[in-house]
Amino acid sequence: MSVGGWADRYRQGDRERVWAELGSLGSGVRDPSVLTEAQAVCDEMARRARFNIELLVHRLQLQGYVFHSNDDARTPVVPFQAASVRASQSAAWLEERFGPVPLVLSSWIRLVGDVWLVGTHPEWGESSAADPLVIELEGTRYSSESISGYFISEHEAWAEEARNDPAVGSFVLPVAPDRLHKANISGGAPYGFRLPDGRADGVLSAEYDMASICPVTDLLT
Repeated sequence: MSVGGWADRYRQGDRERVWAELGSLGSGVRDPSVLTEAQAVCDEMARRARFNIELLVHRLQLQGYVFHSNDDARTPVVPFQAASVRASQSAAWLEERFGPVPLVLSSWIRLVGDVWLVGTHPEWGESSAADPLVIELEGTRYSSESISGYFISEHEAWAEEARNDPAVGSFVLPVAPDRLHKANISGGAPYGFRLPDGRADGVLSAEYDMASICPVTDLLT
């Protein structure tokens, strides 16, 4: 395993094997001997994701797509809010409050930002099967206190449920409404990341658990 070459290999296109090697380490990816290189890979992923998101938003706007809230009011929404100067503090707070977060999640908060691609196009049919990308971790559409308070209240509700049902599973940090709520239809639980998780990539809990950011991002690069 070529630890010293992960970031270079990733940039040169050897992405699948790099992620596989990072994944094989589990939470050992946080060992000081490999952490800096592993984080560099995740940071590179985040920079590419941000480029792709900004390009996607621009092209959708050119085609007449309108970004708005997922309710009857359809209030206009800024689809991409770049990571703010407080992003690193937000990432640190998540770690302190909920335990280790995947390295990719830390990179996303610090280098990408919040994404809300819910919306409509006047010539496109609306469908509850659509599942536009939404990831809101820093809460730039809200006050920092409101999103942190939301995360804490969700964790407290989970803790209460877990006390009564040990099979409930690990806490899911909510980052997006599910596909039905995005379409303004009563749906299920929010999408989110299972925490604590000290690995490089994480687990996204949606209709079922799956790998989180890396494979999707790499399909776009």
